[in-house]
Amino acid sequence: MINSINPISPVVKTGGLQAAEAVEAQGNFGDIFRSAIDAVKETDAEKTQMQYLMATGQLDNPAALTLAGSKYEMSVNLLVQLRNRALEAYNELVRTSL
Repeated sequence: MINSINPISPVVKTGGLQAAEAVEAQGNFGDIFRSAIDAVKETDAEKTQMQYLMATGQLDNPAALTLAGSKYEMSVNLLVQLRNRALEAYNELVRTSL
């Protein structure tokens, strides 16, 4: 069974004064980062369960293990990219002179 990966937040096109309202509608960075961490935990648990089933001979479809591993890898990559972007933004703010 293949489950689709849900987006972290919807894409909102705005302009002018509506941009601040769009940020509030999407949620803050902490919520997005927390949901990415939760996705990593969930996909890791799924991958671990599939590995256990494979090791005990209970897994009927070996491709499910490969899919679970790929989902886990993608969620970790997303989390790392979010972290890197946050660090870049922080460093940019630090370099900004008043």
